[in-house]
Amino acid sequence: MAELPPRKRVDDAELLRALAHPLRTALLQYLTAIGPRTASECADAVGSTASNCSWHLRQLAQYGLVERAEGGDGRERPWSARQVGLDLGDFSDDPVLTSAQLAVVGTQLSQEQELTQRYLDSFDGLGPEWRDAGGMTNYTLRVTPAELERLVTAIDALVRPYVGAIRQDAPDSARPVHMGVRAFLRIEHDGKPSA
Repeated sequence: MAELPPRKRVDDAELLRALAHPLRTALLQYLTAIGPRTASECADAVGSTASNCSWHLRQLAQYGLVERAEGGDGRERPWSARQVGLDLGDFSDDPVLTSAQLAVVGTQLSQEQELTQRYLDSFDGLGPEWRDAGGMTNYTLRVTPAELERLVTAIDALVRPYVGAIRQDAPDSARPVHMGVRAFLRIEHDGKPSA
């Protein structure tokens, strides 16, 4: 298998603040998952207006995250994601950068919660093959930081070949699927790590 393209490393506070905007996150995730779409198509998918999506797509383009794609006509030319994913890096010692990183993560979690709720709301209308194929599983692991890092890296290596923006050999029956992985130290209600 050919080497997979890397994620874009994002370690600039200004770009991170731009990505913390919920509509920009939704647009970028949509284009990454679905492929090139016009601002009007994006608006229908993310619940906004075409003019608002167009403005935010131009903002994302200034940061090199999206670009105009071939096709369409004039105002209705499609946009496409330029990246196959983002890497927010390790949390910084710089409080400004850390604050921006946390804002992006918060926006991404909100987007993931919305996608999950939409899935649950439409569950009865899905075919049995898609209802049975999905899964929501929670685990509580007992690992060291090094083991957790290796586990997250191994999961990434297993999943990345299926990323829609990368995969070239997808069967006709393949559809975009959201998959989120979270792995972090468990913190109890009192704010202290579990023992």
